[in-house]
Amino acid sequence: MDIDAFVTAHKPTWDRLDTLVRRRGSLSGPEVDELVELYQRTATHLSIVRSGSDRLLVGRLSALVARARSAVTGAHTPAWREFARFFMVSFPVVAYRARWWWAGTAAAFVLVSVVLGAWVARNPDVQAAMASPAEIKQLVDHDFADYYSEHPAAAFAGQVWINNAWVSLQVIAMSVLLGIPIPWVLWQNAANVGVTGGLMASRDRLDIFFGLLTPHGLLELTAVFLAAAVGMRLGWTVIDPGPRKRAEALAEQGRAVVAVALGLVVVLLVSGLIEALVTPSPLPTWARIAIGVAAEAAFLAYVVFFGRRALRAGESGDVERPPDVAPST
Repeated sequence: MDIDAFVTAHKPTWDRLDTLVRRRGSLSGPEVDELVELYQRTATHLSIVRSGSDRLLVGRLSALVARARSAVTGAHTPAWREFARFFMVSFPVVAYRARWWWAGTAAAFVLVSVVLGAWVARNPDVQAAMASPAEIKQLVDHDFADYYSEHPAAAFAGQVWINNAWVSLQVIAMSVLLGIPIPWVLWQNAANVGVTGGLMASRDRLDIFFGLLTPHGLLELTAVFLAAAVGMRLGWTVIDPGPRKRAEALAEQGRAVVAVALGLVVVLLVSGLIEALVTPSPLPTWARIAIGVAAEAAFLAYVVFFGRRALRAGESGDVERPPDVAPST
């Protein structure tokens, strides 16, 4: 084999591969494909020249192939891109795909709360069975409102975040049990809201109840509904896995639950800040409620916009993606 002619014929390929390897952190899609192709071609060239006596050329190509192999099989997307992808694709598309489960969960929760609240408010005997008149008066006149203002804002925000995260974590953890206990957890929370609202209504304190609960409660309960929805959807996947194998469907939906758990950390942080800083603030009731409604509307718009866009692009929100390539020589 004429080594000089071989080098002359293939040197542009090697130089181009070297350029792509140096720029591996900023390659476009077509350039990544080109990198893989040139890597495989150069690896073939290396296997050819190894049978010759030009050790310098063998060493040069060996180093180039090793660097290219690292770029192809060992390169990772920058962390900020993964972070952006998670909040622009993975989390919103999982939430959007679960929208009917989510909406159904919210509707059932509200229905139970309203029915229980009306029942408690209209039945003095039920109220008497729950607490004495003095205890009810203490709750509606002091305890309910004092809960939001008796601690420093920073400490209260942390406490609220941990508490809300714990409730959502319980719901998400129950997805391991195929979501079966989740309706019971939702029932307990709906009953708590309904009974408290009914007692406040019985003493004409609904303005205080909604004025203090609405600013943070909209976003907080939305987070719980979403966590419950994906958890119960996981259980339903066992019954109806669709066109996929049951194990594959369960694995994908399980990873979707993880995506929601990570995303809700931020959502509950925002809710906790509103509960600590806005709910007990001296702002007029309408202003506090407006802030809560705006936060809720912003979150729903975010999910619909990014989630629908990602779904149309064929994204599933699966947090586990296969490596870009794993070529062999």
